[in-house]
Amino acid sequence: MRKKFQLFIASLALSVGIIGATLVPAPAYAACTTPASCVQDGVDKAGGKASKTADPQEIIQTIVRVLLFLIGAISVIMIVVGGFRYTISQGDSTQVTSAKNTIMYAVIGLIIAIFAWAIVDFVIDNLAK
Repeated sequence: MRKKFQLFIASLALSVGIIGATLVPAPAYAACTTPASCVQDGVDKAGGKASKTADPQEIIQTIVRVLLFLIGAISVIMIVVGGFRYTISQGDSTQVTSAKNTIMYAVIGLIIAIFAWAIVDFVIDNLAK
């Protein structure tokens, strides 16, 4: 029973990691015509000479993506910690309950974060139109 639960927790953590990685889209980079123009564009942006003004929509989306990544990473770590606590509980009912609650709250927090991301993304897309 314990081995099955450990396997379940490991697959859940792996699934959450894969899903979290696919939900956060990769940043879009402007197509460069030559390598020199790409380097110059990077140097200009690093020096504060960005070619275009920052779009508030992109800034908010970037902040949300970073926060979602952090929440996902923390949730996976807490799921692993809960699984570890469950494994070393040695059948003590209070420790088992505490470990199960840790896992449950980490999963609930991850689900809430995904819904929050969806809501923010929906609002930003509709306000942009």
